[in-house]
Amino acid sequence: MTPAIKALERAKIAYQLLEYPHDPRATAYGLEAAEALDLSPASVFKTLLARLDDDRLVVAMVPVNTQLDLKALARAAGARKASMADPGDAERATGFVVGGISPLGQKKRLATFIDTSVEGCDPVYVSGGRRGLEIALASADLIALTSARLAPLAR
Repeated sequence: MTPAIKALERAKIAYQLLEYPHDPRATAYGLEAAEALDLSPASVFKTLLARLDDDRLVVAMVPVNTQLDLKALARAAGARKASMADPGDAERATGFVVGGISPLGQKKRLATFIDTSVEGCDPVYVSGGRRGLEIALASADLIALTSARLAPLAR
């Protein structure tokens, strides 16, 4: 049981686990999950970490078939600039490995921003805390559990 699943259990949130065989050669982890599970890429959200110009780490979530707009994230977070976090920093802050970073059950509680398209997704799919494991849950539950702020982040 991953920390992400434990967080859902503690909060008594309804969810479904979906597993697929992870290809170790894959680099687009979210797209791999969408394809392996035959899900719409617009409903599968990747969890990314960014560093703001004031040195804060934040979580940003966008559909796997889009890219994160770092300028939009900086605006949403009240910063001037944002850049992708170093993978090692992301792993240390969350307790998960890159490609399996879940927005749920992270070691450090980080400010979380989710693309506004999440409102049209029910269920929404996010990493379960390891490569090859996805969690399906209601978008409202994801937003509430992460205390996320919604903003147009995808391009």
